[in-house]
Amino acid sequence: MEREELSREVARRLSGIYTPGPRRVSDPFDSLVRTVLSQNTTDLNSLRAFEELKRRFPTVEGLASAELGEIEDSIRVGGLYQRKAVVIRNLAREFAGGEIDLKKMGDAQARAFLRSLDGVGPKTAACVLLFSLGRDVLPVDTHVYRLARRIGLLCEGVPIDRADEELESFVPAGLRHDLHLNLIEHGRSVCRPRNPGCPGCVLLDICREGRERQGGAGA
Repeated sequence: MEREELSREVARRLSGIYTPGPRRVSDPFDSLVRTVLSQNTTDLNSLRAFEELKRRFPTVEGLASAELGEIEDSIRVGGLYQRKAVVIRNLAREFAGGEIDLKKMGDAQARAFLRSLDGVGPKTAACVLLFSLGRDVLPVDTHVYRLARRIGLLCEGVPIDRADEELESFVPAGLRHDLHLNLIEHGRSVCRPRNPGCPGCVLLDICREGRERQGGAGA
């Protein structure tokens, strides 16, 4: 099965069992900060950190001029607060004044700009493009990367920092938002890092690694 056809079939099957929420559009800077805060912590703790940060610093300009210690205190619950505080203040200084307008940039230009910022990797950049700018991209986190390799959507040797653009080269436009969310959900509930639930997986017959696992188990 060609990879485009495979991606369509994966998207079709996962859409039959998962229902992503409606597309949400948030402020690009807020989305950027929320994604930074989500690194290496739980969704609940990152949300609490973001809400406290916004309560103390409601404007980008206020955040840009804040003391690092004040930012650290506001996001402490999210973990790695010292490193994240430095990244967030640097980002605020980039965006303060409103001169940066990602909405006016094309996909490639916006992605390149975001990835040039300290602390912003491929996943964070793609999440901002998808969830704040409504662009048709496919962010790759650890779940998406693991599943894409297991299923056979990604060729061997493609590193995670190039996986988003690789997937976007053949995953049809219009499928990427829901496929991104559904792969994450499937990775959390079924295709876990350890002991994946292959026997009951809806993708088993089209999953390269799943077939190998089941064949090996039955040999």
